[in-house]
Amino acid sequence: MDLALLRTFVAVHRAGSFTRAAALLGLSQPAVTSQIRTLERQLGRPLFHRRARGVTPTAVGDELAHKAAPHLDALLQITEAEREIAGAARTLHLAGPPEFLCLRVLPALAPLVGQGHTLRTTLRTGAEETLDELAAGHHDLVVTTARPRGELFTATALCDEEHVLVAAPYWAALVDPDRLRDSGPATLDGIPLVEVHESLPLVTRYWAAVFETRPDNRQPDAATVVVPDLRAVLECVRAGAGLAVLPRYLCQNALDSGQIVALLEPPVPPLRTWFLVVRTGSLSLAHLSRAHERLLRAAAQW
Repeated sequence: MDLALLRTFVAVHRAGSFTRAAALLGLSQPAVTSQIRTLERQLGRPLFHRRARGVTPTAVGDELAHKAAPHLDALLQITEAEREIAGAARTLHLAGPPEFLCLRVLPALAPLVGQGHTLRTTLRTGAEETLDELAAGHHDLVVTTARPRGELFTATALCDEEHVLVAAPYWAALVDPDRLRDSGPATLDGIPLVEVHESLPLVTRYWAAVFETRPDNRQPDAATVVVPDLRAVLECVRAGAGLAVLPRYLCQNALDSGQIVALLEPPVPPLRTWFLVVRTGSLSLAHLSRAHERLLRAAAQW
C-alpha cells in the first residue's frame, strides 16, 4: 500500500476535511480527493462519509486510522531525527494572546534560539481564528484558554491563571472590602471600569465566579476604557483610570509595590486554564516537541 496515500488519509481523518488536509499537506484539494478515492478503490471499502461541511470516517476508516497513524508518526519522527543530525534548521511558528506570549511563552523559549531554533510569532486575541489557522497549517503551536474538541488537535493543560480585582490606591480607599464581600459589586458603582473588550469578558467571568451575578448594572456604557491588551489595561489602572480584573502574573509587581491594590481576596480565586494546542501527531517533530516540553517545565514555576 502506498505510504503517500496513507499519509493523506490520516491527514484527512484528523482534519475532518479534504480542504484542511490539503492545506496541511501542501496539496490541492482535488489531489487529496483523488488520493482518497484511489485508496478506497484499493481497499474496496469507503473510508469517509461525505458531508455538507467536511467528512466523517466510516467504521473502516476509523479502524485504518487507528492502525496506521502511530506508524506514520514514527516514520515522521525518524525523518525529523535525520534532519537534526544533518543540521537542518527548523522554524517554530507559534500564536496566542500578546500578553501571555510576550511575558511567559517567549522568555521560556528564548534559550532554544541558542540551540539553532528560529521562532516566528503571531499575536492573536481570538481563539477561534487562531485554531482555524493552526488547522490550516499556519502555526505549529497555539497557546489559548479555549480547549478545542475533535481529533484534529491535541491540547495539553499548561497552567492556571488567577484573576484579581484591582484598582489604584485612590479608588481602593473608597471601597470597603467587607461590604464588597457582603453586598457584592453594587459597592463598586461609580468607579470607572477598564476592560479589553466591550463585552467585559474578564469582569463577567469574575463577577460570575465571585459574586454569582453579571455586571449588567453597569450598562449601557459599561467600560470607561476599552483597550485590547492587558498590559495597557494594567497601565490605565496604575494611572488611576479605574478598576479592572487582571491576571495575577501580569500585575503582581504592581501589587507588591503598592501601585495598585487588590480590592478583594476571595477564598477561592477565579482561575483560567491555559492550553498548549498542536495538530495531532505533530509532536513527533523534534523542534516542536522540544518547545512543548520546555514550556511545560517552565510553567511548573509560574
